[in-house]
Amino acid sequence: MSQNIKSIVWICALAVVLLSCNGQSQKAQSEQTADGLFSATQTAPRSDQRSERAKVVRLYEIPAPLNDRPERILHRRGYTTSYNRSTKTPNWVAWHLTDSHTRGSVQRHEEVFSEDEDIVRGQRATDDDYYNSRYDRGHMCPAGDNKWDSQAMTQSFLFTNICPQNHGLNKYEWNDLEMLCRDWARKYGAIDIVCGPLFTAVGQQKTIGRNKVWVPDVFFKVVLCRKGTPKAIGFVYRNEGKKQLMNDAVRSVDEVERLTKMDFFPALDDETETRIEAKARLSDW
Repeated sequence: MSQNIKSIVWICALAVVLLSCNGQSQKAQSEQTADGLFSATQTAPRSDQRSERAKVVRLYEIPAPLNDRPERILHRRGYTTSYNRSTKTPNWVAWHLTDSHTRGSVQRHEEVFSEDEDIVRGQRATDDDYYNSRYDRGHMCPAGDNKWDSQAMTQSFLFTNICPQNHGLNKYEWNDLEMLCRDWARKYGAIDIVCGPLFTAVGQQKTIGRNKVWVPDVFFKVVLCRKGTPKAIGFVYRNEGKKQLMNDAVRSVDEVERLTKMDFFPALDDETETRIEAKARLSDW
């Protein structure tokens, strides 16, 4: 083979390698969202370091791993849920809510609540559990935050995103807070949200249905805004139908962490996390 032919073959082989590497790079980039954060479907690696898991993938909404209760992380189109096979409810549900995610044409009226087939039978809630229970099927990540995408809307009706919720709370206070969060997402461009149930009567816990789905005594929600000077706020509502004023429900993130025994927003640097989680005022928002 002449020297010229050898040179041509070598150049062609090099071109193939470069094209392959470029394709891999584009694929990796496509797994990131427009704001530089990894998408909700990206699997977050576990780590013994408190903040390493969140920092590696920059999912600011994801709490630190739980070591004191069952936890299975399930990544969905519009949210991530930490599922507890004992309570048959999420430990927490977290999502990054953007301005664009508060808008869309996908409607909830065609959706039905569904069993999550990623969870084995006997460890998951069913629609029958809620039938005649006198509790609503209460969304944690609300359908109203998922009108931007049909898959996100459908997945918001999985029972791994649902808790037994008092009808009055679901219809009024909890709904008011969900709408306020959408207002904040439009105002600031994006916010990070975590919410879930609290159980205070462990050992005497009320349950519903054949699968003994635990009925929460309290619900919590924490919200982080990273635009400009970061700030955070928390809320705690009793799972009952009595009127509850939003100002009375306000808590600092530190207070919610003590109640839930969870660590929220661990991807923040320590100084910022300490400062914004120590206090909360609704008027600051």
